[in-house]
Amino acid sequence: MTAPAPPAVSRRRRRTHRRLPVFLALPALAGLAFLTLPPAGLLLRTPWAQLPARLTAPGVLDALRLSLLTATAATVLCLLLGVPLAWLLARTRFPGRGLIRALVTVPLVLPPVVGGVALLLVYGRRGLVGGWLDATFGVTLPFTTAAVVLAEAFVAMPFLIIAVEGALRGADPRYEEAATTLGASRWTTFRRVTLPIVAPGIAAGSVLCWARALGEFGATITFAGNFPGRTQTMPLAVYLALEQDFDAAIVLSLLLLTVSVVILAGLRERWVGGLR
Repeated sequence: MTAPAPPAVSRRRRRTHRRLPVFLALPALAGLAFLTLPPAGLLLRTPWAQLPARLTAPGVLDALRLSLLTATAATVLCLLLGVPLAWLLARTRFPGRGLIRALVTVPLVLPPVVGGVALLLVYGRRGLVGGWLDATFGVTLPFTTAAVVLAEAFVAMPFLIIAVEGALRGADPRYEEAATTLGASRWTTFRRVTLPIVAPGIAAGSVLCWARALGEFGATITFAGNFPGRTQTMPLAVYLALEQDFDAAIVLSLLLLTVSVVILAGLRERWVGGLR
């Protein structure tokens, strides 16, 4: 049995742990400044006196409402499709699993504009799936609100899948095995055992997914266009304002930043705290 360290040694160790290493502190501070200076610059340059008039300008509230609606719809779509896919990657073994995992993460590194072009090639009127939808049901997806949801879900789903797969890999599989041994079906085990265990991971992935969908720009403007009231989300409204009124672009950016920070902070305190 190891003897406890003398009090002097313990105090010296505590002082060592408290001491901030310079070789880590300097790049850490530089990284903090790099991340916080742009939002600070946005706050400093905001025309506060014009804020009420800018926020009530035609199209601003419509763009905000559409952004919140489509980001939420995209997150629901990602949950319906992404959670089962994450479970498949984490809990089963099959040939080509590594390739499928790599394909799932492609939207993370794919330029969003390229993603929009790819969506057009698949879901456009002459696309692989879009042509069939148009011919069979008369459904046209590009340049509609549904196209905004699809574009946001395409770029945001990997964030959800990675978070949920990580939670599933970290969960103890013995609880699921015990439920199966007691006669529970796979669906019951998944619904009553697996989902509650990985709920914090699902919540964290949903928050990241929603935030990514809210800020999506490239795939949206390529696949859905920029039509006020129908496909013009807040990022697209900011882009349009940059060409016409720089102060309006600042106000819209501030609004988008505020909404993102408030909702992310609220969700983190309520749900993601379970991960800590």
